[in-house]
Amino acid sequence: MSRLTIGLTGGIASGKTLVADAFIALGVPVLDADQVARDVVAPGEPALTLIAEAFGAKALQADGTLDRRRMRELVFGNPAELRRLEAITHPAIRQRMRDWRDAQTAPYCMLSVAILVESAGMRELVDRVLVIDVPVETQMARLTARDQVDATLARQMIAAQASREQRLAAADDIIANDGSVAQTLAAVQALHQRYLHP
Repeated sequence: MSRLTIGLTGGIASGKTLVADAFIALGVPVLDADQVARDVVAPGEPALTLIAEAFGAKALQADGTLDRRRMRELVFGNPAELRRLEAITHPAIRQRMRDWRDAQTAPYCMLSVAILVESAGMRELVDRVLVIDVPVETQMARLTARDQVDATLARQMIAAQASREQRLAAADDIIANDGSVAQTLAAVQALHQRYLHP
């Protein structure tokens, strides 16, 4: 098992990908929970079968893959349906992340999890929480520019996650990503040295 596991998190459009890529460039193994979430619902995976049983044929596309758009429509704004879906997917995601973590041999590894703070059971997978922090106004500006969404939807997307205050309260380490890319990369480098020599 890896000596140290860092949980990388931050609000939507905070710069998690930039930071994850910077750690990867330094040779750090990084597993993205979003990719794991896609993997566990691939055809042939037990979670996909359970989703089809729970939500019916409408959950699948004609080719047998998960109908992501339909599922988003079903669960967005419907807490009961979202909980039902998460009860199927989250245990499978956590187990796959635990298995990956336990197989690592590097001095430390990183689990990138957007909902680390608000998702039950995810916090237990990591030793330290690294929060990528930006003001909400910066998130709004990035979301409307990057994803071409209007301000109302951007606000809803931000509100669907833990608040900035909740994330900061859970943080062991923080990178403020509202300056230059060079400043962010310098912060990554400094933390890398700290994680290598705890």
